[in-house]
Amino acid sequence: MRIGAHQLRNALFVAPMAGITDRPFRRLARRYGAALAVSEMLSSRPELRESRKTRLRADHAGEPGPISVQIAGADPALLAEAARYNVERGADIIDINMGCPAKKVCNVAAGSALLEDEPRVARILEAVVAAVQVPVTLKIRTGPAPERRNALRIARIAESAGVQLLSIHGRTRACMFEGCAEYETIAEVKSRLRIPVIANGDVRTPEDAKRVLELTGADGIMVGRAAQGRPWLFREISHYLETGERLAPPPATEMGAILIEHLEGLYTLYGSEQGARVARKHIGWTVRELPGGEALRCAVNRIDAAAAQCAAVNDYFERLAA
Repeated sequence: MRIGAHQLRNALFVAPMAGITDRPFRRLARRYGAALAVSEMLSSRPELRESRKTRLRADHAGEPGPISVQIAGADPALLAEAARYNVERGADIIDINMGCPAKKVCNVAAGSALLEDEPRVARILEAVVAAVQVPVTLKIRTGPAPERRNALRIARIAESAGVQLLSIHGRTRACMFEGCAEYETIAEVKSRLRIPVIANGDVRTPEDAKRVLELTGADGIMVGRAAQGRPWLFREISHYLETGERLAPPPATEMGAILIEHLEGLYTLYGSEQGARVARKHIGWTVRELPGGEALRCAVNRIDAAAAQCAAVNDYFERLAA
């Protein structure tokens, strides 16, 4: 898989997820098999660029390239400027968010709300592609609502504008994350486009990944919520697609080491106090199906000190391994 000048080692992508796919998460996902991890979305509003939240989301220190930065907004000129700004600061790929269904994003006509306005989509994509020399990619949903799926028209607009890769979540804006993803729309788009198409939605297992690739004919897979607490999922998917065999789940010792590294990365990025708060959800996701996992989740939710939180996790996995 190539995106512009960038040769990727496979076609497994980490979906951008606000509040989740920060630097520690991306680094682990890349190490365990993902070829590309798109950043959390950054607002195109210039007055937000120096906020602490934006600076943390834009922190890619020590990450392997290529660096893909997702931008969000509704104004073509502001998005073009945001693309230039992020490229000047190291972005190798610019991704545009037209898939987020969150109300606070859609209420300002950004994210998946843009799918309602095809002329504006064209203006945005043309402006951003013209603004930067790096590849521009696009993330969308299948349309505003099930009765108004327009992903194919949006995809054709994107290809004509010079977008080099399209990721599609198999739900509409109205569906949010409810129900099951549908793949017929993704298959139709893939059959009509020349640029790579990446399928996203309800890929939870290696078997899911293979099935979705077969159903859609897509060039790759994007995994989001299923990778929360399981960065090794990308390793399992890659192995299964190459060999048809299921890898055994990581032993408790490896799982614990991965989580401890994740926690230390969070403490470094956010600071001890905020890092400990952010870490709680990742701990919960990692141990949700393990013996005694619920008890650990409840315990760490009451711990504010990073060192104590890390010690509790370490003790849990030592007991589990024993």
